[in-house]
Amino acid sequence: MFKFIFFVSLLISFPYAVKAQENTLTFGIVPQQSAKRLATLWTPILQHISQQTGLNIVFSTAKDIPTFEKRLKSGEYDIAYMNPYHYVVFNKTTGYSAIAKQINKTIQGVIVAKANSNIKTIEDLRGKRLAFPAPASFAATILPQAELNTLGITFTPMYVSSHDSVYLNVSKGFFPAGGGIKRTLNNMPIETKSLLTTIWKSAKYTSHAIATHPRVEDLSREKILTALINMTNTERGITLLKSINFKGFEMAENSDWDDVRALQIKTPITAK
Repeated sequence: MFKFIFFVSLLISFPYAVKAQENTLTFGIVPQQSAKRLATLWTPILQHISQQTGLNIVFSTAKDIPTFEKRLKSGEYDIAYMNPYHYVVFNKTTGYSAIAKQINKTIQGVIVAKANSNIKTIEDLRGKRLAFPAPASFAATILPQAELNTLGITFTPMYVSSHDSVYLNVSKGFFPAGGGIKRTLNNMPIETKSLLTTIWKSAKYTSHAIATHPRVEDLSREKILTALINMTNTERGITLLKSINFKGFEMAENSDWDDVRALQIKTPITAK
């Protein structure tokens, strides 16, 4: 156990630490959940993709979303799974280019409150301190806050680093409500999820992108895309997809995120 925790810590702190051999590519996962949880879910998937492509693709993440954004800004990840707003920003500034996205999947923001509390509707949040993952979390922060502002509901945002932290804080009563997304909420253990109720849902938008840095060769991009798409063709691949509640991957194009661009979001990325 100690060795596993140390390994995850190393990957959080030093995204290049594992680049010991040629053809090694770091795959950064947006830290919506704890690093330990993400490593448990994604490492087997990346091992599978490595076997299918002949590339050495290794898991990486960051301690929180602002740190993840900083690394995207500086291009530290060769490949990254990032939220829609991150993709719009870092496609333009750093040159990340989408290769895949979850098949037939949109992203939807939610506001959750503690079940059986006196918070029943979004109007009940007036004047409250609310939990959010990070300022530039697209569906979990930007969309809920935009709705609150549109309705003239004053609130104080408190940023708690991850989606999981939002759900845990609300379930324990530390905050009356908080922002998240349907997928990460559904991924929570039943003992936490059962303590929460959804009081608001956003419209649906194109979901997260898997994108590569410009230094990744076209041939490697093609191999990775093929391996991702082909996961639905094997029992092993289907099992791995189920572990993250995905139905599969499909090819993505830059224009797929035009619905997010059309929102003309002005929220600044916190990366310096």
